[in-house]
Amino acid sequence: MNFENNHENGDHASPGSRDDSPVVFPSIYREAPFSDDPEAIAELEACDYTEKIDIKMAKSGKAPRRVRVYADGIYDLFHQGHARQLMQAKNLFPNVYLIVGVCNDELTHEKKGRTVMTDDERYEAVRHCRYVDELVRDAPWELDEEYLAKHKIDFVAHDDIPYSTDEADDVYGWIKAKGMFAATQRTEGVSTSDIVARIVKDYDIYVRRNLARGYSAKELNVSFLSEKKFRLQNKFDDLKDKGKRVMENIEEKRMDMISKWEEKSRDFIDAFLLLFGREGRLSTIWNESKGRLMQALSPPASPKRAGSPNGSSSNLINGLDIIDLFTKLTCDLFT
Repeated sequence: MNFENNHENGDHASPGSRDDSPVVFPSIYREAPFSDDPEAIAELEACDYTEKIDIKMAKSGKAPRRVRVYADGIYDLFHQGHARQLMQAKNLFPNVYLIVGVCNDELTHEKKGRTVMTDDERYEAVRHCRYVDELVRDAPWELDEEYLAKHKIDFVAHDDIPYSTDEADDVYGWIKAKGMFAATQRTEGVSTSDIVARIVKDYDIYVRRNLARGYSAKELNVSFLSEKKFRLQNKFDDLKDKGKRVMENIEEKRMDMISKWEEKSRDFIDAFLLLFGREGRLSTIWNESKGRLMQALSPPASPKRAGSPNGSSSNLINGLDIIDLFTKLTCDLFT
């Protein structure tokens, strides 16, 4: 199996292939090369640009070579909108070799305004996107025939909105007329301007965050008084967070105490009912003792013998029995 050819043509060995060697899938292990790197130069030289590829041929997947698609931009604060645009460009046709041009700082600041990232930072962000095969530094603001021929570009990918300049109503107009333009779709709701606007809107929050992370007032371009104000606000927020955590901890302990009290109270009520309830131990002892007491207080009459005293001895014995009974009842109650 020729792995390099399969990789270039986007083919992989089928599961039913007679070749018993394991199927190898390419993995992305490095960034895309710059256009002046040996790898990119070799790819350029291997391309036979005399074989022109039109849209119909490119879409059919029957192009005689890799289709070289070019996308350009500023790519400041590289985000998912940029990545989606490059993904669309990579998937316009089968077997695409995607070249991305990025304008430098000097040209961008002149034509569009100041960027957040430097050109070197923007180059590195783009060439680490998985869809990019090659990156061109110092890309021009407007394309011309010479530039297309130099990089052997078959199609230019961009969104279809006209981009006007002092010289033209649409810088891509002539490319569209030649049939070399392929439209991509913008991702709504995200742009570099939107991200910058969010930062400006929440300026105080981000300054305070960076001060807390060790940045100096000079690095953040804030005045002495503003720095003290932001640091004081950070201190207050820290105290609020600590107070909140303390209250949450107290609340957790309070709930734990309530839970334990409920558990103990149930045990207490069960013990109380066991002792004092209608069928409880104390009621049983009382009923038994009450029966013995009544029996002692009302003993059956014993027959009188001739010559015996009028029950004085019998009354004494009954009195002693009653004392013994109360003593036993008291002992039963407290045992």
